[in-house]
Amino acid sequence: MPVLPGAEPYRHEGGEVGVLLCHGFTGSPQSLRPWAEFLAERGLTVSLPLLPGHGTRWQDMQLTTWHDWYAEVDRALRELRQRCATVFVFGLSMGGALSLRLAAKHGDAVRGLVLVNPGNKVHGVAAHALPVVRHLVPSANGIASDIAKSGVREIGYDRVPLHAAYSLRQFFRTVDAELPQVTQPVLLLHSPEDHVVPPADSARILGRISSTDVREVLLEQSYHVATLDHDAERIFDESLAFVERLAPGLVGGKGSRSGG
Repeated sequence: MPVLPGAEPYRHEGGEVGVLLCHGFTGSPQSLRPWAEFLAERGLTVSLPLLPGHGTRWQDMQLTTWHDWYAEVDRALRELRQRCATVFVFGLSMGGALSLRLAAKHGDAVRGLVLVNPGNKVHGVAAHALPVVRHLVPSANGIASDIAKSGVREIGYDRVPLHAAYSLRQFFRTVDAELPQVTQPVLLLHSPEDHVVPPADSARILGRISSTDVREVLLEQSYHVATLDHDAERIFDESLAFVERLAPGLVGGKGSRSGG
């Protein structure tokens, strides 16, 4: 299936500092594209992959599991490590959970994490029934475009494939068990009003990681997809300051935009 217009992966060759960006469940690189371009314009090397089963049609996602999604960001991280002296991982929603697992598994190869409304659990009254329901009903209502800013739309599926949702539930449990292995500096930004991932997920993550360099920022004006919402510029600026603090002298100069 062809990739939806605007949902394509993005790559920019910049300097010695690399950033891997991980998008969310049923979403696409479009939700993080402005962030990626902001970083690229400031001279960073940027990788924003399209996760398997995403960016086409929801039926394609039924054939994938969390192992496929994680394998893609793991591959992208290894590529960046070959190219850059220092690598950071940023993630939105499920992308935050992917980022946390990369940090737990790769240790010092990940210099720091920036997490935006990271997911830790599949919520809703039907979550416990997923093991059975997924064999009876193929999909449920979508979760894309939870954005406060008028006129802004996220490119994501309008249906949630339930086989994939069941795999996501398993993935969150896996990552939750690994959170104590995360020791890197963390910048966590989350929205008090989020209709997809409640603030309790951020609180649990902050309570279970072993990192000592941790900063929490509230995004008061945004919903779940805060990277496309009113607080987007704040996210971009805070993340750049985080990188500059942890990789002093390696960030600077403007690079040209690059598609991918």
